[in-house]
Amino acid sequence: MHSPYVRQPLRQGSLRENNERRGNEIAVTPPRGEKAMDLGLQGKHAIVTGGSRGIGKAIARELAREGVDVAVVARNKEALEATARELGAETNRHILPLAADVTSKEQVDRMVAEAAQQLGGVHILVNSGSAPGGSATATGPIETVVDEDLIEDFNVKYVGALRCSRAVIPFMKTAGWGRIINISGGNARNAGNLSGGARNAGLVHMTKTLAVQLGRHGITVNCIHPGTTRTERTPSLLAARATQLGVSPEEAERQDFSPDSSRGNAICRMVDASEVAFVSVFLASDKAWAVSGELVSASGGAGRSVYY
Repeated sequence: MHSPYVRQPLRQGSLRENNERRGNEIAVTPPRGEKAMDLGLQGKHAIVTGGSRGIGKAIARELAREGVDVAVVARNKEALEATARELGAETNRHILPLAADVTSKEQVDRMVAEAAQQLGGVHILVNSGSAPGGSATATGPIETVVDEDLIEDFNVKYVGALRCSRAVIPFMKTAGWGRIINISGGNARNAGNLSGGARNAGLVHMTKTLAVQLGRHGITVNCIHPGTTRTERTPSLLAARATQLGVSPEEAERQDFSPDSSRGNAICRMVDASEVAFVSVFLASDKAWAVSGELVSASGGAGRSVYY
């Protein structure tokens, strides 16, 4: 019997048809059984900032599917509560909505303490609490940069991740086990964005520094660079791109991800947020001890530069 859980040989068809077929296979959650890889996450407790939507929400969902109780954190309480209800119903795990602003040390410390108290500890932190790209008034050209907005972007993404990491470390040290995963971005590797590129590069540096400091306590720290990723924001972004090109949103996406397009990637389709989440869950798992202080690109093979 054909199984959707075993990758089948690629059938003949157009590039788009093959990619759509592969995307459909990815969307199927395989049954857990004797042959499933046990990631060792059952009963662990996590905090995911930026957890009400986008990549953060996708990561929270996949962690919960692996048996993790998750505190989802963002500023919008209403959106958080809706996400908690949705993911709780899907996964039958404890999804705790906690409203907090990562630019406030007091709010971060209070949020982490409450998560630890209600969940029974903290083993995993995913720092995903910032808008992609940075503020429009902070990306450049340099003559247009508003200093206060640039500083605020760093305060949210870089210092926000530092505050959250600092707050969870005592709980991880007590447990003798911890995972910190920083969601950065591919524009760290490309000149042009004075906010997004710079703060993402800084997050990579912090990742390695914390990995060196914390590995002796049983804590690994890693970073992920998503590329263009399908989230709730994608329809509006594609609509704007379509207007720019004078085509439909579907055609705009097809053109941007056609072979050898400078805006696309090697797999010639947009990566879904769930696929970034799969990478995150592995790095959070008990199988990932060998990986610490590292950067993983989850862009579908964007760009042609070689990093070694």
